[in-house]
Order: sequence, then C-alpha cells, then structure tokens
Amino acid sequence: MLSQQKTRPRAGGRSARRALRSASDFTMLAGVHNKIPTCEIMTGSQVERIDAASMDILENVGVVFRDDRALADWKAAGAKIEGDRVYLDRGLIRDLIATIPANLTYHARDPAKNVALGGRDAIFVPMTGAPYLRDLDDVRRNPTLDDLAMFHKLSHMLPGLHSSAHHIVEPYDHPISQRHLRITYSSMKHSDKTFMGMTTSPKNAEDVIDMCRILFGAEFIDSHPVVTGNCNGNSPLVWDETMLGAMRAFSRANQPVLCSPFVLGGANTPASVAASVAQLNAEALSALAYTQVIRKGAPAIYGHYLSTVSMKSGAPMAGTPEISLMNFMIGQMARFYDVPWRTSNTLGGAKTFDAQAGYESATTLSAVMHAGANYIWHSAGWNEAGMHCSVAKFIVDAEQCAMAHRMAQGVNFDDFDAALSAVGDVGPGGHYLGHPHTQENFQTAYFMPEMFDNNSIEQWQAGGSVEITERALNRARKLLSEYQEPLLDPAKDEELRAYIAKREAEIPAADELNQSY
Repeated sequence: MLSQQKTRPRAGGRSARRALRSASDFTMLAGVHNKIPTCEIMTGSQVERIDAASMDILENVGVVFRDDRALADWKAAGAKIEGDRVYLDRGLIRDLIATIPANLTYHARDPAKNVALGGRDAIFVPMTGAPYLRDLDDVRRNPTLDDLAMFHKLSHMLPGLHSSAHHIVEPYDHPISQRHLRITYSSMKHSDKTFMGMTTSPKNAEDVIDMCRILFGAEFIDSHPVVTGNCNGNSPLVWDETMLGAMRAFSRANQPVLCSPFVLGGANTPASVAASVAQLNAEALSALAYTQVIRKGAPAIYGHYLSTVSMKSGAPMAGTPEISLMNFMIGQMARFYDVPWRTSNTLGGAKTFDAQAGYESATTLSAVMHAGANYIWHSAGWNEAGMHCSVAKFIVDAEQCAMAHRMAQGVNFDDFDAALSAVGDVGPGGHYLGHPHTQENFQTAYFMPEMFDNNSIEQWQAGGSVEITERALNRARKLLSEYQEPLLDPAKDEELRAYIAKREAEIPAADELNQSY
C-alpha cells in the first residue's frame, strides 16, 4: 500500500496548530463502533404490533414476485403461490431470516481498510446514481467517466468515508449497456476501500461478481464479503425480475445484498408513519427471506430508501420529522430480527449547497446515528433529491461523517485524572492554553473541522470572505492534486481490462438493447 500518512508537527502554540490544520492526512478512519444509545422510540409491544401487522400482510395480502425463477424457488420452499403473488407463512419467514448473519466483515483491496458491519458496527458510503453533478466550478452538468473517477479518488482520500460505492454519478460518455463494467473498474482502480456492485440487470450483476473474482480470487469471495449489491423493491409489495435476478447473482456468490423497499410516504405507502413501516417491513422481510432461499447463510442487509411526499407538489422531501421517526422504528425492527440494516444519510432536496441542504442533511445524519444504522449509504454529495452530486457537498458531508464518527466513540475517560489535575494548576481566573496537558492534547481533545470557519468577522473578511461552497471546492482541488493511485496488481489489472474488452465486444452498445443484458 502506498503510504499517504503525513508526519504530524510537534504540539506547541498557534504555529503548531496552524501547521497541523494545513497537513493532509488521508488515513481512513476505522469503521464506526457506535456507542451512542439507540433511540428506542417504540415500546416492546409496539414492535410486536408492527411485526404482527407485517406478517399478516405477508400471509393474507401477499407479495408479487414478477419472476418465474423466484416463483419456482418459493414453491419449492413451501410457499403458497397464486399467479405471481406469493403468500408467505410467518413461520417460514422467521425460519429463513434466522439464518442471515447478524454481523459481517467487508474485505477491502487493502486489508487495513477492512470494516465490520452489524450490531454497533457501521460504515459511511457515498451517494450513488446522480444523473448530474455540480462540478469543481459548481456548474450543474452531465457527468463523464472522468467525473466518476474524480469522485472515486475523493472517496479514497476522505477519512470519513469507508467505501468508494459505484456509480456516484452516471457517466454519460459511455453506452448504458456497457457502463457497469467501467463503473466497477473505476471503483476498483481508484480506491482500495470496499465498494458496491451494479445490479441494473442480472447479467450486469454477474459481470460484477466475475470482476470481483478476478480481483480477490474466486475461492476468497465465496467466503468473504467484498462487494455490496442493492435491490430495490417496487412499493407497494412488488419485486421485479431485474432485481430478483441480480439478487440471485450476489447471494449465490455469498455477497451481501441490500433488500431495499423504496418508500415515498403517502404515495406508495399509507399516509401514516406506523402503517408505512409495517408495509416496508413486510416488503423487506420477503426479500431477506428470499436471499436465504437462494443460499442459506448468505449475508443480507435489511434496506430501505425513505422519503415523504409533499402533498402540495408530489415531490419527495428530505429531512422531515417522519423520516427520522421511521429510521428509529426500522432500526428497532432490524434489531428485533437480529439482522444488519441500511439507511440513507445526509439527504438534501435543495438545488444548491445552501442552508436548506445543510439543515436537511444534518437532521438526517443525527437521526441515523441515534437509530443505530449499519450500512449508512448516500453519506456524501446527495442534493436535489438525488438528481445531482455536489462536489462541495461531498467534501463537507464527508467531514460531517468524520465528526459523527468522533461522536459515536463516546466520552473518553482515559486522561480524566491528568486533565482534572490541570484545574488545580490553573486555579480561578486563569486559562488552560499554555498548560502542558493542553499542549499535549489540543489536536485530539476536540474535533477541528476544516470546512467550518470559526474566525472573527475581521479575519474572515481579511481572508477574502470565502463561504463554505468555495472553501469546499478549494479543498477538493487540493485533495485531487495530492491524490496517489493505490496501484492494482499488474496481472490482475491486465485480467480485468481483458474481461472488460471481452464483455464490451459481446454486449451491444446500443442503449435501447440494455434491458436484455
């Protein structure tokens, strides 16, 4: 691994603090071990009520599986089938989800960046899927493969992010039908953290798994999670052929898949927080159970995407109280079933990186940390309801994740006695700035955000009155200028490139043919 750790200056006064703040440290923070007490917003009887309502939906309303293979699998598992609707007995559901591992470890290309997931262990993952970006000049435009590479490089360098995700932005300069290959290669090439795999079709998902076998070895990935797939349900109560086929590709390969109902509260769920969670829970359980029909013991993650719908415009909203409440509730349900769970983080509906974006994102971040989420997706860059990824917001969101990481560590009592002795040394009316304990600990005692300006108005004006968007874009440019690629093994790189060339020769480039692949 190429070392990017900078030597820290010795502690001592204002010049040392200034030097420390200017030094770049790209060392990834360890996975989050969240010591914040979880917000148990429901009583035990209310959790059981949601569970009972979800089981009633599964048994009596049923879930549509628009996939012949899945229907055959469910029939073999003993489920009642009528047409494409599957009625799932609660005993069958409970038996199946009991085989999902409660904890797993993601294995990265750099083993030092392996991360645990489940229980109190969590990771921060950047946003994905944006059809536009706000670039280094804060211009909204269509993204390219180079833009995607830029975000993967930033993901690699920002300590608060634990993954390079996959298509953070859609690369419009490459055919849709072949895009998943280039996206996966970019995730692998420009970062050595864990990453996500495209599930835009069953065959695309199989390509991702094949590329992971090249990078890590076929035997290794059969027993070690290295990549994450996401499968979205069509709420209410439908799973389609594309998602189910991709789910089979990942679960057969023993790779984690997010089973994610897509909630637009009030539009595709009832206009009720509790009833929405009951429906979502039924949808998630049906998919989680199916992963175990595919391969018993395969890792799977209780997923969801949450938004509420404005009754004024029909547009999805972010940062609302109901989204926080649903996150608290879903966290309780996932713990009730003893499975890891995914949520979405730092979501913004604003069109620029403004106060609205900040408030929405901060509200969501606080909620997901107190909800005890494990796979914390969309943790950097999301704005305009996911329509664009903002470079500036990406940088600031990642720092917010680093701050949340610090908060999740809880209060450190290791130096309590030494720090307390300083009170007697300083006495009434003094200050602690020159005390030896302060000099030794100033850089670690309190988080010092780089993106927030806490200077006086005079200092800020003298520095050019630079606001946060410009500061973040300047930071992004500096990071990219210092980027060092974590080089792939040449033989594996050559094999990956050959695989891409082979598949691109086999796949029609015409975008309209994508659905057959």
